[in-house]
Amino acid sequence: MKKKVFLNVKLIIIGSGPAGYTAGLYAARANISTILFEGPNPGGQLLNTSSIENWPGQFNFISGQELMTNMKKQVKNLHIKIINDTILKILTKKKKFIVLTKNNQYFSDSIIIATGAIARSLNISTEKKYLGKGVSTCAICDGYFYKNKPVAVIGGGNTAIENALYLSKISKIVYLIHRQNTFRAEKILIKRLMEKCISKKIIIFQPFILKKILGDNSGVSGIKIQSVIEKNNQILKIFGLFVSIGYIPNTQIFKNLLHIDSNGYIILNKKSKFFTTETNYPGIFAAGDVVDNVYKQAITAAANGCQAAMDVEKYLHIK
Repeated sequence: MKKKVFLNVKLIIIGSGPAGYTAGLYAARANISTILFEGPNPGGQLLNTSSIENWPGQFNFISGQELMTNMKKQVKNLHIKIINDTILKILTKKKKFIVLTKNNQYFSDSIIIATGAIARSLNISTEKKYLGKGVSTCAICDGYFYKNKPVAVIGGGNTAIENALYLSKISKIVYLIHRQNTFRAEKILIKRLMEKCISKKIIIFQPFILKKILGDNSGVSGIKIQSVIEKNNQILKIFGLFVSIGYIPNTQIFKNLLHIDSNGYIILNKKSKFFTTETNYPGIFAAGDVVDNVYKQAITAAANGCQAAMDVEKYLHIK
């Protein structure tokens, strides 16, 4: 099958989370001809969040699904072409980029990568079943819904301990389950964790592994954990389970073109005099969770998407 060619496109945005859609919004306002690729998971990680209350200006609860649907509608209303397809490869030709999908090829003067990241999975059968119904990967997003209720956190790095500390201010009790004898987190976080343990706000189970998530149609009701050493099982009654074992940026297809660190995050060109979101390759910009391993919030991703689109506008002007 002969591939179709889309010419005279100034910008291609890869990704349909808050960063990608916001980049599309600002590209449209700058009158930049744009194609946005949704990818295999349109809407990104927010689709796993049942209710959001920290989106500025949205004072009523809104689901992640509804928020991302609204963002998509807003971008479509500005006549940005949204394509439900997955990028396979990016080729470079002088100052042009050729973006290849299974059946088509697209030419562009610039690219914004906003492919996001996915939370690492525990790979147990009941994890997907209760995702959004008690299982979460974001304590800041969903912690409030378990106010004065027992919850559990899985993990032993910075994210896990930060989530446990955050939840200890909200929930009745926090069980922190870690499969190792020692934590990988920073010492200051471990110190704060131990202070919370003294007050019994956090109870640590280590070395323990999660064996099963328990629940019914209404959501999570408990977990079964097992001692790594003694192999005995325990049942903990909880209503929220926060999986905090890290994230995997969706950057694999860019590894032969861009500078990417050992954790998979795109490294931005800090020496650039004009653009804060530029990668090592001129004309390719990155925004959201593919570059952010610190904040990991929808609002910061959206702001980053805005920056990337504004950088593209300036790049196309001086190109």
